[in-house]
Amino acid sequence: MRVPYPQLHDTLARVLRGLGFAPDDADLCARLFAEASRDGVASHGLNRFPRFVQAVRDGVVDPRVSAERVSGAGPLERWDGRRGPGNLNAHRCMERAITLAREHGIGCVALANTNHWMRGGSYGWQAADAGVIGICWTNTMPNLPPWGASDPRLGNNPLVVAVPRGGAHVVLDMAMSQFSMGALESYRRRGEALPVPGGFDRDGEPTRDPAAIEESGRLLPIGYWKGSGLALVLDMVAAILAGGLATHQVPSDPARESGLSQLFLALDPAHLGGAGEAERVADEIVGHLQAPDGGGEPVRYPGERTLRTREESLRLGVPVDPEVWARVLAEDADAGG
Repeated sequence: MRVPYPQLHDTLARVLRGLGFAPDDADLCARLFAEASRDGVASHGLNRFPRFVQAVRDGVVDPRVSAERVSGAGPLERWDGRRGPGNLNAHRCMERAITLAREHGIGCVALANTNHWMRGGSYGWQAADAGVIGICWTNTMPNLPPWGASDPRLGNNPLVVAVPRGGAHVVLDMAMSQFSMGALESYRRRGEALPVPGGFDRDGEPTRDPAAIEESGRLLPIGYWKGSGLALVLDMVAAILAGGLATHQVPSDPARESGLSQLFLALDPAHLGGAGEAERVADEIVGHLQAPDGGGEPVRYPGERTLRTREESLRLGVPVDPEVWARVLAEDADAGG
């Protein structure tokens, strides 16, 4: 089932206004959700929206507040998210990091006391569209067993790295597990097995069954012990710079996950010799990556498939889960839409 992008955005915005969001906040928040589905990340777009609505109703997310600056020194700042909408807080902090990078060449904003940022890649695309290199990550509740343990003690801390390149940016958006929780949900909803083992079942056996991994809670870290170590240090850096909670202090109930720590870094290559030179280097690297080798599948760079999915969604409509879309339409009707 497909829905025109403007209809998807406008419907979500009306629901958010009905929940007490200011018109501009409702518009941006809806856009971030709708763009996630438009780009093929429905797990953190439309499919996540009903859970977000419930978090607002339960008081976990406060739609009336915005992130605010607490302190800073030159290009480094600390912000308080005040338990406001996570995607709005993240967007504003990346925007601030971009502004700092324009002035100093580098901008770093550490954000504490915030909520789930939804699709992390949104803020990588935001930075790349502004012509700067963007790096950001968030910690999460404990939902990833460290290598050598069976119980979750680490966060599945998503990391985003974006490099501007004309209209074809390179944007890496990855969790610290082989498959994110959202990806597992998407595979389960479609009734599909994972292409490779993504975790362990209740008996400790590697499995491609997403439902079995969700049940056991034993996701497989990327690179085994390497992903486990990376998750740990990302949590440390975010919590230290933000002055916020570390993963082990975040409520482990997905419905109450809040108080997260995040970091947004922007680097402006123009301060070191011009954006044109940076784009030339990026183009050369991508060209070498994709040079024909006489066999196998074409090599894709991170973000390439996103652009193709985006074009198709804008042309044909955004794919939606009929059950989730029906729930959102019911919310819209209740809001007077």
